[in-house]
Amino acid sequence: MVLAGFAGVYVAAGAVGAVAVFGLQCLFAFLRRTGPVLALLGAAAYAVTLGGGSVGLLGFLGGSLLVTRWWGLMPAVALSAAVIDHARRADPAGTLDATISTVLISLVVYGLIRLVERVDELHATRLALAAAAVGEERLRIAAELNDGLGRGLAAIIAGARTSLADPARAADVLGEVVATARGSLADARAAAANYRAMSLTPELTTARAMLDAAGVAVEVRAGHGEPLGPAGALLAAVLREAVTDVVRRGEARLCLIETDEPGATVTLRVTDDGRRTADGEGLSNLAQQVESGGGTLRSGLSPDGRHWIEAALPRPATRAAGPAPARARTLPDVSVVLLAAVLLGFSVKALLQLPPSHLWPAAVVLTVIVVMQLRAVSGRHMAALSVMAVLTYAPIPFFGAAWLGVPGFLAGPILLAFRRRVSVPLVAAVLASVAAVSWRLGLPLSVGVNYTLSALVTGLVMHGLLRLAAIVAELRAARESLARSAVVEERLRAARDLHDLLGHSLAAILLTCELARRLPEPRAQLAEIVAMAERAEHDLRSVSGEQRDLSLAAEADSAASTLATARVEVSVSLAHPPLPPEVETVLSAVLREAVTNVLRHSSARRCVISTEADGRSVRLRVRNDGARATGSRRGSSGIGNLTTRLATLDGRLTTGFDDGWFLLDAAVPYPGLDPARLGGDAHGVGAVAGV
Repeated sequence: MVLAGFAGVYVAAGAVGAVAVFGLQCLFAFLRRTGPVLALLGAAAYAVTLGGGSVGLLGFLGGSLLVTRWWGLMPAVALSAAVIDHARRADPAGTLDATISTVLISLVVYGLIRLVERVDELHATRLALAAAAVGEERLRIAAELNDGLGRGLAAIIAGARTSLADPARAADVLGEVVATARGSLADARAAAANYRAMSLTPELTTARAMLDAAGVAVEVRAGHGEPLGPAGALLAAVLREAVTDVVRRGEARLCLIETDEPGATVTLRVTDDGRRTADGEGLSNLAQQVESGGGTLRSGLSPDGRHWIEAALPRPATRAAGPAPARARTLPDVSVVLLAAVLLGFSVKALLQLPPSHLWPAAVVLTVIVVMQLRAVSGRHMAALSVMAVLTYAPIPFFGAAWLGVPGFLAGPILLAFRRRVSVPLVAAVLASVAAVSWRLGLPLSVGVNYTLSALVTGLVMHGLLRLAAIVAELRAARESLARSAVVEERLRAARDLHDLLGHSLAAILLTCELARRLPEPRAQLAEIVAMAERAEHDLRSVSGEQRDLSLAAEADSAASTLATARVEVSVSLAHPPLPPEVETVLSAVLREAVTNVLRHSSARRCVISTEADGRSVRLRVRNDGARATGSRRGSSGIGNLTTRLATLDGRLTTGFDDGWFLLDAAVPYPGLDPARLGGDAHGVGAVAGV
């Protein structure tokens, strides 16, 4: 549109050939700077110019040269424009004005091509930056975990092997192994909590799942940025306690969860329509923690009788999530320099038309306008726009027609500052004012039309450069935001894997170590400890980014062995067909967490593990007796982890009690399964084992 405006000015001046120049310019930009098109563009520009057209048309050629390896020819083009114009008229000031126009058009053409390419480049590299940030985060996580947990697992393996080789020292060595396993398990849980603490997002997912399972309609409006650092941990605790309270009371039918970042704070608000007389004890305890963190925790009733809880904490000063380029917080370099150069050129053109006595006042006013224009790159500043409007029209009585090019400076920021239904009429009013002032000053009609069209083109140039500069800045910010989000997701993945994979392995190792200490001949248990610790080392590599697929059948065998070690009678029935790796890995992680919960949170004597499939989904069920019906455990992240894992595959997790047994049911949509090809009973034929 900007280039079309330039061409339109020359066509209106009688240079019809400008249409061909404009067409070749667009073709050159579209074809990514091909030599033949550049040659045709140069020939057309010189033909139209030598045929009587304005030398400004050579600016199309000059700008195109600047984006090629022949950029050094651009000064020759500007010089030729000066020579041609000087040969037509012996007016040094007019020749200088025409030469400046040629250079300005060259800069605009160059800037538009370069900025569009820059936008494409930033868009294309957004994922590369995110991948690089994730890669660095994985290295950091690996260094942290290998430094602590890696050494702990190595010590467990060494201790178990020493006990196997020297039974006389087994009792003493096993004591050290137990202590190491207990410390490693605590370290894994602490690391998982630390990684989760940066983000509130997983807790929102868990809250939605809990409320859905309780039959409470839930709406989540997330308006915060991640990561939240220590504030995330406190807000997650408040959300967990508030939602647990809603579920425990069982009176609410609707719950609204909102987060926002107004000013320098992060707020969490939970609203429900259930009745209550007082806040839970957990929230009272959390109020002190929130206050110690510099925040507030309040509750009350809304005018329509709904109960609300609101926590506000200081927003993190920095969001530690991956490296950002050193130039990310500066204004877009190419676009701003180009914009400043174009503004300077237009200003010089205006000053050339003024008498010497008016140069200094006009230069001061134009400097202020240029500064206001540059500010428009970083946002919409109404005060700056008001100053520009005053400086655009107030000097006209003093500077006369020479100032009629300045309203074009005002049109560009107007197009950025307002919506189209407001900006278009305002720009039309600016153009009408130029035409009206031209008529009032008694200028010829052709001159008035030229000033009006020039104001329009100048406004389009300013708008184009400002908008592209803003787009570059927005893309840089979006690219960095994507990198931060990717790092947050990587930390959450590490937290889930630490809890679900490594946590399970370490818990099983600790249990087996305790059992081995009580047996007179623990060789079988010691060998099992070595095997489990070696598998835990594989889990550690998975947590640090070396992804590996899990086998559901192998995980079921391991679960049966672990439960049998704890004297739990196990029945395993697997009746699922071959599954995609991602489905099998997620269900394996669900099974690990379920078995860990059986061991940690129940006095189970029997456990049943089964899988089945129909034409719509594959399902994993884990049932056990001896579970304690005490409701949701405060501070637990296991169910939230599993819910998040399943959600990535559109799966669903439900838990509850069935005939006195606790049931965990995980279902993953998997259309196309054919139960008939499984054969056997209603659920197909699978591996059945009892221990």
